[in-house]
Amino acid sequence: MQELDLVVLTRDVEEFGLKSGDVGTVVHCYGQGEAFEVEFVAASGETVAVLTLTPADIRPLSGREILHVRELTLAS
Repeated sequence: MQELDLVVLTRDVEEFGLKSGDVGTVVHCYGQGEAFEVEFVAASGETVAVLTLTPADIRPLSGREILHVRELTLAS
């Protein structure tokens, strides 16, 4: 994975209302892929979160997948 790649979250991040399957963009790579800064954005263009994630937390988006829309609900 490299900068500007679309990636898929593989686990929930309840603190930010993110769910496994949410799509983000790699905005920075650390080292040789040890970790990644990934930005998650709402349809309004507002940044929901920028998280430092490991390769176990994300996977590349496949061209054979279809995107899905859901309402963002923040943890209380």
